[in-house]
Amino acid sequence: MAAAPKQLVTVDGRELSLSNLDKVLYPATGTTKGQVIEYYARIAPVMLPHLAGRALTFNRFPNGVEQKGFFEKRCAQHRPTWVSTAAGPGDHNGVIQYCVIDEPAALVWAANMAALELHAPMALAEDLDTPRMVVFDLDPGPPAAIPECARTALAVRDVLAAVDLEGWPKSSGSKGLQLYVPLNTPCTHDQAGAFALADGQLLERQRPKEVLTSMTKADRKGKVFVDWSQNVRHKTTIAVYSMRARPDPTVSTPVTWDEVAEAAEGDNDLRFLWTDVLDRVEEIGDVFAPVLTTEQRLPAAAG
Repeated sequence: MAAAPKQLVTVDGRELSLSNLDKVLYPATGTTKGQVIEYYARIAPVMLPHLAGRALTFNRFPNGVEQKGFFEKRCAQHRPTWVSTAAGPGDHNGVIQYCVIDEPAALVWAANMAALELHAPMALAEDLDTPRMVVFDLDPGPPAAIPECARTALAVRDVLAAVDLEGWPKSSGSKGLQLYVPLNTPCTHDQAGAFALADGQLLERQRPKEVLTSMTKADRKGKVFVDWSQNVRHKTTIAVYSMRARPDPTVSTPVTWDEVAEAAEGDNDLRFLWTDVLDRVEEIGDVFAPVLTTEQRLPAAAG
């Protein structure tokens, strides 16, 4: 069997060898590995600030989304010397060196490995015990879908406003929504998780037929699960602007509150393909940028 053709490219002075560019990774749309790499290369200017300094995990699908992929914490030993690593939240087996994607070439390198999904912790690698934000992961149990998630997100926004906090929404790129509450001030994972759980339980009492915080999957039918546990130290969440390993090449996309309100009325499915996202960024820029710099503090009772 002949070796797969390779193509040498230079990204910001870094030379990479790309392979299998014509390989179809999303059969439903015919989206190739070359197009995945193109997406990550073009989205890098707005995506990288949200990845920089974080210990990332990858979901890799070298044979495409219709075949089983694998989850990767430990940064590959065959990585280029200029791909940074850092100790990540790890597990019970000691320190694990995760990949840190902090430049366009590193993002292209990851895409060349068919790392379709990039997941990030809430904390920076230099201070794993201090989350930079609180995340509300809104997961609908069928037949609940995006409209129910959007209504829940709006309700979370109201709860946040009552304690002078703001949140920024994004699609998960899968079936739900996520709401990030930037802190960028001292906080612990226990405090972040306790705050998310308390808010979720408040909504559960207000909307018992629509919202729940129980981890029991059998209870979720027709409701939106407010997954507060994503704030645990060792958890990672799909990174903003990451593609998803779904039948179609969807992306976890920042959305506006106006779009969330439209979705709550069934007028917007908040579903964006990679091509849509490139167009959106060109038109409106990075609407998620404030998450990186906005300083807020949780109420004193949190945690």
